[in-house]
Amino acid sequence: MDLQELRTEADTVLARLVGAPEGTARLREDQWQAVAALVGERRRALVVQRTGWGKSAVYFVATALLRRRDAGPTVIISPLLALMRNQVAAAERAGIRARTINSSNPEEWETIRAEVGRGEADVLLVSPERLNSVDFRENVLPTLAAATGLLVVDEAHCISDWGHDFRPDYRRLRTMLAELPEGVPVLATTATANARVTADVADQLGTGGADALVLRGPLDRQSLRLGVLELPDAAHRLAWLGDRLRTLPGSGIIYTLTVAVAEEVAAYLRRSGYEVASYTGRTENADRVQAEEDLLANRVKALVATSALGMGFDKPDLGFVVHLGSPASPIAYYQQVGRAGRGVEHADVLLLPGREDQAIWAYFASVGFPPEEQVRRTLDVLGTAVGPLSLPALEPLVDLRRSRLEMMLKVLDVDGAVQRVKGGWIATGRPWRYDAERYAWVARQRKAEQQAMRDYVATTGCRMEFLRRQLDDEKAAPCGRCDTCAGPWFDSGVSTGALESASGELNRPGVEVEPRRMWPRGLAGVGLELRGRMRADEQAAAGRALGRLSDIGWGNRLRPLLAPGAADGPVPEDVLAAVVKVLADWARSPGGWAESGPGAAERPVAVVAMPSRTRPRLVTSLAEGLARVGRLPFLGGPVLTPQAGEFPPHRSNSTQRLRALADSFAVPDDLAAALAARPGPVLLVDDVIDSGWTLAVGARLLRRAGAGEVLPLVLAVGN
Repeated sequence: MDLQELRTEADTVLARLVGAPEGTARLREDQWQAVAALVGERRRALVVQRTGWGKSAVYFVATALLRRRDAGPTVIISPLLALMRNQVAAAERAGIRARTINSSNPEEWETIRAEVGRGEADVLLVSPERLNSVDFRENVLPTLAAATGLLVVDEAHCISDWGHDFRPDYRRLRTMLAELPEGVPVLATTATANARVTADVADQLGTGGADALVLRGPLDRQSLRLGVLELPDAAHRLAWLGDRLRTLPGSGIIYTLTVAVAEEVAAYLRRSGYEVASYTGRTENADRVQAEEDLLANRVKALVATSALGMGFDKPDLGFVVHLGSPASPIAYYQQVGRAGRGVEHADVLLLPGREDQAIWAYFASVGFPPEEQVRRTLDVLGTAVGPLSLPALEPLVDLRRSRLEMMLKVLDVDGAVQRVKGGWIATGRPWRYDAERYAWVARQRKAEQQAMRDYVATTGCRMEFLRRQLDDEKAAPCGRCDTCAGPWFDSGVSTGALESASGELNRPGVEVEPRRMWPRGLAGVGLELRGRMRADEQAAAGRALGRLSDIGWGNRLRPLLAPGAADGPVPEDVLAAVVKVLADWARSPGGWAESGPGAAERPVAVVAMPSRTRPRLVTSLAEGLARVGRLPFLGGPVLTPQAGEFPPHRSNSTQRLRALADSFAVPDDLAAALAARPGPVLLVDDVIDSGWTLAVGARLLRRAGAGEVLPLVLAVGN
């Protein structure tokens, strides 16, 4: 093959892709090397290049050239829906017909499969989760692997245990690679891989041999100006955004660490007159698409987002990225700030760290791969089952929540210990070893990454150089642009009005708490004859909490009070006063008992409290304080029974938690008599609601003992 002719052809395709006149666009040297390896030599390549370098140009140009040479369609494994939508649009600009199979378009799957089969699609984008779908794996993947002209693994750091965003579904790629016909080129790309991740990805993709081409470039982003702004508290950070958001260049992204904070910040900014939208894992797909389109069209100043808006979202003129809270990893941070400044000369990147960051890191770290005894229990259950077990059927038999259980099974599937089949999961019977050393190493790495983020905040050296060194960039050098190289460019002051408004927003107490209405499936399997919808006369009513542990308002005040191991004591006066305000606002809400006329609720006639092993003084003093302020009798509450054992952690699944709670409480005779003497609603006080089952069991007992409506009132909604 004449390489000069191939180069000319490649540059012509690039011109169409970027919308430039023919003859005016030219691939960078590393881009050309990758295209030449894929098309001219049908090799495998791993490309580690900075965000905005043009990795997608490599695989779209290679696709066009391979299709002209009668190769099959390109299959791109792509991790996020936002990334897929961007890639489909980019392909169309180059005359490349791209389709996607993902969770948002199941109604189109059959049509798309037929188009691919007829050769009408040049590119098929597939989410990694599809690789673990039984139907896709058995009915689509073999045909697809046989017909694939180029396999692309985008955001390939997700494959690595040592990367910041490990996804077990990605490891299914080993199966697909093994089934590819000889000579089918493979391209893996990422912008966020240090030396260890690069080696691990190369090994897992089978690109680590002598024939592999690894292209790794410098990771400097010359358009980015990095800074860190440490402010006294959450109110000052929110006020700073309220004052300064309009002065930031263009439109951008404000990242938060939790869904609660994203929604909280978006609400405050909207009330401050900004056009913003929240974008989280809880956002409906249609709303996500609309939010992306609004940001791309500059109809909003910012999206307030969690990491759900991350890899691959492509807006070349994105002018700023602000982090309200530090990500737990410099690599993850670099990934997110890389959204900015792709197509503009200057973009501002600012980190506003918070005191709550480390508590949030600790929570997410606690929901990683389960301990060995839980894994062994799951393997034993599957090994003795008659036939496959679905997730809903398996969940009641093991002490893991659905999402964590599914992640664990995917890892075990890749390791060969279990297999996903039609109808659920089965054990394979193959020997399996719990790699405690590896998991401990990963945990140590996570701690090291967290310390690196603290060091990034504190450094007096160049911030871009710091991040590049974290990614093992051998060419890292001072950038001359960041706040430590060139001095701060931002004003750290906040106006009195903005601070008062932000403080009011964060100090506004009250979160509505929806009660449990349905018993979980599978309770019969643990000896509980409860199923379906709860009886209406045994349910709790909708309740209230002072705040969420995951927010930056009352969450910051409540986390130390409710932290594991925190000293028990009387409820602080400011906390009691805030709960009293929640109660007063609740009474004045539509349908509340402060209203008159039809539909108004009855006023509570008494206060009761759930028993607490860890914080009895806190819960009791809160209940007594509310009774005193509301001039209501405090009747005590349910008591722990002799059968009460240790309660499972809040992260246990619903079935296991209910099994532990079912016989743990009783209503003493004096409380039953007091309830009978005072018919009407009662306030049920507790410290934290997480799964909701403790309050559901307590409310059921109280209502069966003669209470009217049971109105839960707690300090905090858990993470």
